[in-house]
Amino acid sequence: MAVKITTKEYKRVDLVLVDGRIDSNTAPQLEQALRNIIDEGRYRIVVDLTDTDFMSSAGLRALIAALKQVRRFNRGDLRLAAIPTKVKKAFELAGLLDLFQAFDNSIDAVGSF
Repeated sequence: MAVKITTKEYKRVDLVLVDGRIDSNTAPQLEQALRNIIDEGRYRIVVDLTDTDFMSSAGLRALIAALKQVRRFNRGDLRLAAIPTKVKKAFELAGLLDLFQAFDNSIDAVGSF
C-alpha cells in the first residue's frame, strides 16, 4: 500500500500530513519530505498522523532524525498530532513518547509554536 505525504507551509510552521503505512519501503518518502522542509531553513514542523495505519521502526527513525536536526542549536521542534492508538503503541514500545510533544489534533500542535 502506498503512502501519501502532503506538506503545507504556514507562516510560522510546516504541517506534514501522513496518509497510509510508514514502513521500510515508504519511510524514505517521509524522510525526504521532512528533509526538504529543513533544507529550506524551516525548523518548526508538525507531523499529523491522523490517517497513518502503521509505523515501523524505519518510520520512527525518520522522525527521530528530523527531530535531531530541527532541535539542533535550539532552532525549532518537531511535534506530533493525532497519533492513532495502533501507532501510539509503536512509540510506547520503543520508549519514544517522551521524546516528542504530542497533541490531540493538528490545530493544537500548530498553535503550540
